[in-house]
Amino acid sequence: MATTKRDPSRTYDIAIIGAGIIGTVLAHTFGKQGRTVLLIERDLSEPDRIVGELLQPGGVYSLELLGLRDCLEGIDAIPAYGYEVLYGGKSVHIPYPENGMAKEGRSFHHGRFIQKLRQAARETKGVKIVEATARDLIRDEKSGLVQGVVVRPKGQQEEEKYYASLTICADGYASNFRKHIVRKKTEVTSAFVGLELIDAVMPHPNHGHVILGDNAPILLYQIGTHETRALIDVRGKVPANKMREHLEARADDIPECLKPSYLKAVRATERYPSMPNSFLPPTVNNIPGLMIVGDALNMRHPLTGGGMTVAFNDAVLLSKLLSPENVPDLDDTYEVTSVLSDFHWRRKASRGGSSVINILSMALYTLFAADNASLKYLQRGCFAYFERGGEFVTGPVSLLAGIVRNPWTLFYHFFAVAFYSIHVMFGGLRCWEWPKGVWDTVKIFWTACVVIFPYIFSEARS
Repeated sequence: MATTKRDPSRTYDIAIIGAGIIGTVLAHTFGKQGRTVLLIERDLSEPDRIVGELLQPGGVYSLELLGLRDCLEGIDAIPAYGYEVLYGGKSVHIPYPENGMAKEGRSFHHGRFIQKLRQAARETKGVKIVEATARDLIRDEKSGLVQGVVVRPKGQQEEEKYYASLTICADGYASNFRKHIVRKKTEVTSAFVGLELIDAVMPHPNHGHVILGDNAPILLYQIGTHETRALIDVRGKVPANKMREHLEARADDIPECLKPSYLKAVRATERYPSMPNSFLPPTVNNIPGLMIVGDALNMRHPLTGGGMTVAFNDAVLLSKLLSPENVPDLDDTYEVTSVLSDFHWRRKASRGGSSVINILSMALYTLFAADNASLKYLQRGCFAYFERGGEFVTGPVSLLAGIVRNPWTLFYHFFAVAFYSIHVMFGGLRCWEWPKGVWDTVKIFWTACVVIFPYIFSEARS
């Protein structure tokens, strides 16, 4: 129970720090359930980011369950029907499967989508949005119970206190409040450098394009009628004064139809925006009165575009677990803490699917960014696996799209790729090279295990 005397005019059922993807959706969702919600955002102007622009079909489906699919309208969002993977001068078409969920994804300008979500939250009864910087948490000195948040409103020097039965921190990948619960270190694997191509001629319109080869992968997708996002994966440090040279050199990997718009974007850009590609396994929310969500809690490589799908899946699950029917009194800290522990495990399972998306994103990136001989074999085998079509495409892309959430399906296809890579490797050997092929088989299989099992174990742990 709270022990601090609260000002009723500054007291809410739920306070949410961060009006980004998941913060706005949770504010709308809990407000629709009759909760009073305070949504705190440092800057309510339209954000300008180079990720959070591609929503997979599974995420579209969850957004619809939350009653927010209309937020995809009126922002020049582009339907996405699958992927085109280019490798070694060849390409393979990977369409999203036809099933009962959403049959298409959407890609868009991140900031426009955020503003639509904020508008939906603002129009929800019981939701108040304040433009302020969250400075600290209010905690009971004896019990450690989080009772609310200290903020500094924009344009003011004085701090203000807001009280809430449950405080939700949704302040993103650079979270200031993660430290209260998360003890794991964020693993940064690389960075995406972003370009905005104008009137680019895409090899397969309305599809994401993944370019593979000897260099790190490049991801392209339309974000508007005239705009296409290019994300160039950069591993290691590239000095700012060398970035243009680096990006111009990567034009050799770009299809001929895209080169003019790509090079024009490289040469027209003065400052190249970038975003670290991070991995952070989830942690159980175990501080009474506090919950961490979104990228503040759990991150994966954005190559597969799974972040928003995880966020919306989490919002759907939380809308049920923390509903007034399930938890009538949010001041019942024992019940809320128990529910949040349940949330941690259920979001990983088939119902939430976060584990599948997390593991797939990291494993697939490792193959696509292959930097040794065994990974190169796996990369080549993965592309050859896709070339077989049918279930060899439908199964993996159903996982990627957030439609299939069964971890055994991921395990099956990953090791099917590994064994097919061995088959492809042996197919290119002469008979007198077979002894070396046996040794390479061991190395390929061992590498596959080293790639996926650490991420499986990280998801299995709390």
